[in-house]
Amino acid sequence: MELPFSQACENNKAPILAVLQRHFTRPGRVLEIAGGTGQHAEHFAAAMPWLQWQSTDVPANVASLNLRLAAAALPNLPPAQALDVTQADWGQHDIDYLFSANSLHIMPASAVVEFFRPLPDVLATDAIVCVYGPFKYGGEFTTPSNAQFDLWLKERNPASGIRDVETVQALAAAAGLTLVEDNAMPANNQLLVWRRGNAA
Repeated sequence: MELPFSQACENNKAPILAVLQRHFTRPGRVLEIAGGTGQHAEHFAAAMPWLQWQSTDVPANVASLNLRLAAAALPNLPPAQALDVTQADWGQHDIDYLFSANSLHIMPASAVVEFFRPLPDVLATDAIVCVYGPFKYGGEFTTPSNAQFDLWLKERNPASGIRDVETVQALAAAAGLTLVEDNAMPANNQLLVWRRGNAA
């Protein structure tokens, strides 16, 4: 059986894990938004067995995501659940860690707002939120390749595109999150880390 595969996930999973291991230190529950191929969930759950890693994706993608999760057969990696960030109730509460990779630039801009809106009800008191992907700073792309990528995204869906980090940060702050790290990552990406409440 051929499992879903992304070369980008294969390339970035080790650098992302290095950051997550500095922050996802205590036993707890992880909610992954937009699990995609499941490569991240499999890799991170295996490397951090003290976490219960709950991957999710939009309903149309859950079956393919679960192919890899079932094959991994890890005790801390249950089957993925359907979750669309625009739904009124995520059905999730007291989440210790939230992770999402390569999602904010794919979803419509309106859904980026909905990504952050319910977090006060979803997250535990001192939760950590980590979001990986490309961002603009001061309205400017960090590289010419990201500018080209943004054009490609908008050709597929005019409502998608690389987000301004300032806009995302404002949404996060409104949800009660404090930015604690902005990590430069390979392939012109960033990994933003927030903590609910004041930074420790």
